[in-house]
Amino acid sequence: MKILFVHQNFPGQFKSLAPALAATPGNTVHAMTLRKDAPSIWQGLNLVPYAVPRGSTPGIHPWMLDLETKTIRGEAAFRKCVQLRSEGYEPDVIIAHPGWGESLFLKDVWPGARLAIYCEFFYRQTGLDVGFDPEFPVTDLGDPCRLRLKNVNNLLHFESADAAISPTHWQADTFPEPFRSRISVIHDGIDTDAVAPNPNVSLTLNDKIRLTRAEEIITFVNRNLEPTRGYHVFMRALPRILEQRPNARVLIVGGDDVSYGPRPEGGRNWKDIYLSEVADRLDRSHVHFLGRIPYKEFIGLLQLSTVHVYLTYPFVLSWSLLEAMSTGCAIVASNTGPLLEAIQDGQTGQLVDFFDVDGLAAKVCALLDDPAERMRLGSNAREFARTHYDLKRVCLPRQLQWVNDLAGANSSVS
Repeated sequence: MKILFVHQNFPGQFKSLAPALAATPGNTVHAMTLRKDAPSIWQGLNLVPYAVPRGSTPGIHPWMLDLETKTIRGEAAFRKCVQLRSEGYEPDVIIAHPGWGESLFLKDVWPGARLAIYCEFFYRQTGLDVGFDPEFPVTDLGDPCRLRLKNVNNLLHFESADAAISPTHWQADTFPEPFRSRISVIHDGIDTDAVAPNPNVSLTLNDKIRLTRAEEIITFVNRNLEPTRGYHVFMRALPRILEQRPNARVLIVGGDDVSYGPRPEGGRNWKDIYLSEVADRLDRSHVHFLGRIPYKEFIGLLQLSTVHVYLTYPFVLSWSLLEAMSTGCAIVASNTGPLLEAIQDGQTGQLVDFFDVDGLAAKVCALLDDPAERMRLGSNAREFARTHYDLKRVCLPRQLQWVNDLAGANSSVS
C-alpha cells in the first residue's frame, strides 16, 4: 500500500502512526512537509518538502485572510503533487491534517486515492471557545461572519474526504452531520510505558535548587501562557495558594507567544500581564517560569508534581493533560467540555469551575494537605490513561486498523 501523509509540520499528530505504517511490510510511505530542515528519510518514510511561494495579499478583506492563506498553501501542495504524479507516484491512501489548507486539492490530483483528514476542531459562533470568557467579550459584530468563512476550509474538505479521525469525542462532536458520522474517534496515543511515575525523580532549578518529591510542587503547563488555557485564572489563584502553602514551589511551563486566541495590545505578552497583576502578592522566589523545556525534562516535571493544574476553554484537549494522568499526577482541572472524557470528578481528578479562582485555590490546597487522596486520584488517573489512551496497546492498533479499513474502502465509525 502506498500512503501519503500531509502535514505542514510533519509528523505532528502522526508521529506514531506514520512510522508504524512505514515499518509494515508491503507499505511505502511518503510525507509532505514545509519544514526546511527535514531530512530526506525519517524513520523509514520518504519526506517530500514543498514551499509556499508567497504570503497573503496586502489589504485583503480581513474576513478573507484565513481562506486566502489556506488557498495559497493548498495550491503549493497541489503543484508539488502534480509533479509527483508526473514522476509516476500514485498513492492509495492520503492522510492529512487539513487545518492549514494543504489537502484542499489533493483529490483533484489523485481522484482514485482515499483521502482521510484529521478533524481537530470545527469553529462555532457560540457555545464553544468564542464568547466563553466574559473578560474577553466579542466586540466586533462581524466576528460571527469571519468565523463562518473560517469554516469554509472544513466544509470544502467534507466534499472530498472519504473518512476522518479525531482524538476525542468532544472534538469530533463539534463537527456537523452528516460529516460527523464519517469521523472515527481514536486518540493519537500516549506511551504510558515511558510516561510513567518515577518516585526517585529530581529536578535542579537554576543549577542550584534541587527538587524532589519530598517538596510540595504545583505544576502548570501550556504551550504558550495565555487565557485560552486558563493562565490568567491560575495566576489569580496563586497568591491564595501560596498564602496557605508558603513552602510550596510553583513550576510553570510555557512560552510567551500566543497559540490560540487574540494577542494582547501594546506588544506585551499574557505572561507578563497577569504576572504583574499579582506580583505584589507573590513570593517570586517560589514561582518559577521555566519557558519551553525539552520533552524529557517536561516528563520529569510531571513525575515531580504534587498537584497538577490544567485549565482550558471549550477547545481542543492538550496532550499534556493525558501525559500528566499517565505519570500519576493528582490533577485539578476546569469543568469544561473537553475535560469530561478524561477527568471524572473525584475519580481521576478534581474539577472546578473555570472562573472560580477561590475554588481552584481551595482544591489545590486541600490536595496538598491529603497525600492519601492524591495517591488515589493519581493511581486512578494513570489506570484510566493506560486503559483508554495507551499508544501501543489501544490507540495505535486502532489507528492501523482504521487505515487498513480506509484502504479497503470501509471507513470505521465510532
